[in-house]
Amino acid sequence: MNPVNILIVDDKEENIIALEALLKRNDIKLFTTTSPNDALKIAWENHISIALVDVQMPEMDGFELVEMLKSNPRTKDIMVIFVTAISKEARYAVKGFDAGAVDYLYKPLDPYITSAKVDAFIQLARTQEEIKHKNDELQNYAMVVRNSADIICSVNADNLRIKSINPAVETILGYTADEALGKSIVDFATEGDQTAFRKKLGEIIKDNVAMSVAEFQFNTFNKSVIWTGCRISYRARTIFMNISDISPQKSYQQQLIKSKEAAEYGKKVKEAFLANMSHELRTPVNGIIGLTNLLYKTPINDQQKNLLSMLETSSKSLLGVINDVLDLSKIEAGKFSIIPTPNNVRSIINSVHGLLKYQADEKNLEFLLEIDNDVPETLLLDSLRLNQILMNLLSNAIKFTDRGHVKLIVSVLQKTEDSKVKLKFSVEDTGIGIPQARLSRIFESFEQAEDDTANKYGGTGLGLTIVKRLVELKGGDLTVSSKVGEGSIFNFTNWFTISQRVTEPKVIKKSSKLAPFVGTRVLVAEDNMINQFMVTKMLKDWNIEFEVADNGYKAIEKLKEQDFDLILMDTHMPALNGYQTARIIRMDFEEPKRSIPIISLSASAFEHEQVEAISSGMNDVLPKPFEAEELHNKISKLLKGRIMPKMPV
Repeated sequence: MNPVNILIVDDKEENIIALEALLKRNDIKLFTTTSPNDALKIAWENHISIALVDVQMPEMDGFELVEMLKSNPRTKDIMVIFVTAISKEARYAVKGFDAGAVDYLYKPLDPYITSAKVDAFIQLARTQEEIKHKNDELQNYAMVVRNSADIICSVNADNLRIKSINPAVETILGYTADEALGKSIVDFATEGDQTAFRKKLGEIIKDNVAMSVAEFQFNTFNKSVIWTGCRISYRARTIFMNISDISPQKSYQQQLIKSKEAAEYGKKVKEAFLANMSHELRTPVNGIIGLTNLLYKTPINDQQKNLLSMLETSSKSLLGVINDVLDLSKIEAGKFSIIPTPNNVRSIINSVHGLLKYQADEKNLEFLLEIDNDVPETLLLDSLRLNQILMNLLSNAIKFTDRGHVKLIVSVLQKTEDSKVKLKFSVEDTGIGIPQARLSRIFESFEQAEDDTANKYGGTGLGLTIVKRLVELKGGDLTVSSKVGEGSIFNFTNWFTISQRVTEPKVIKKSSKLAPFVGTRVLVAEDNMINQFMVTKMLKDWNIEFEVADNGYKAIEKLKEQDFDLILMDTHMPALNGYQTARIIRMDFEEPKRSIPIISLSASAFEHEQVEAISSGMNDVLPKPFEAEELHNKISKLLKGRIMPKMPV
């Protein structure tokens, strides 16, 4: 609490001392003087609330001093108490009150009366100061309301009519303040929003809500419609509203929603297109690879064998391009997962080196491998993705190097006490190099080091894009340095966790003759004729009886008429697809047909389609293209005991 300033004016020092002794308090600040002229100066420079003024003084008497104080706007509100010893006659009191005094104290001063009167006037001074402060605040608020860009109004809670409103109503709605007064605030809302607006106000009144926010559409004077943001408070049967025009924000918000919906629709269309493309492209590739494998098992001469080898290489190359496009799409869609498991990192590196060595040998390149001795043997990592990264980087290096060497260096950059290790994989080559101006663009989709690179060396320009995305997904960093004509160095660094156990990869052993099944009947639901031929040829080799249906409806009819031990179900079929067919079997058929094992044969590389296959009731998924050993293994797993214990010689 701020102290109250009190001025004491008396020509005798001893009287001032006596008053000071009586008025000494923490909530008072005293100013004293024996000169009326000095008193005027003190009052001018300080915010004096109360003045105790002696009546008789030599230079200027108290009446004259008070008249001067009251004549000045800055000091006119000082409450003056005359202190006098001359007389208690009424004429002196009247003269003092006429001059502007509010009370008298008579000498000799009674301490109790003096303290009581001064205390009363201190309280009065505080009250006046508070009232003045409130008035200033009200004037400030009134100015803010008048000049506000928003509509600010008070509304009668009983009839919802406007009691007061600021001039902004003319700017926002086109009505003058006088035209708006007395109207129902609800009438300004559009016809479609009036019921909701009235209901909202009713709830605020009923629940005595201190503050609420809502959005409604209002009609303007010229019949246009705007969006308004309403901040509403309620007190003492009055609704106070702040109404702002939020049409620009609403328009922007609606544009964002439309853009989001368009982007989501585009994403769905893209995913649907890629899923369909995956099926449509991988299905014939599956047929080509399958038929090639079948032809290998027929009597062929060396020339035919070479042609089949080239056919197999071409089809696998095509499959690689398709997989690159699909991998990139899955990464962009956020549906590409990294699954770390304990793996022997040295084994992965050596395997990649071994697979690509023949390519380097064909070009008479040195293919070097250096692994630091302190590289841990077992790490938590996604072996498939690490393999993919190294295969892309190394095969690229070999492709663009005509002489010299390609080298893979694996080194340890840092180790921590909590079993973490930071490895650096460096792929060096002495190839054609990359121009400095193109270095920043080689990781972009379909970009290559030179405009004619694709013509000279082939490729889609997706390999490095996928590598960079995979590295980033793994939390690593990929950098490149290069000089034209001297070669390039790609560095991939990442943190790994050291592990003690290794996840052994499942290896499906290839055999020239797979064991036949005993008394087994399979329904093949597949619409592609080549795939029908390929699958049924495999089934024949395993002594499996089969029926073929080229859509889901036919598959259901055959299942109703005949008994089968297993169904091979293509997911993308005309009329009724594999997912729908599987659901009908699981829901509408009686046992034991309801529980018949179903293997999904899908050419889609998207994980969500594989998940959908399982959720629709299928038991297992075999993505196309697949090897005969993979299909045999899955059938064996689901039909335990049906396979012959020994393979025929």
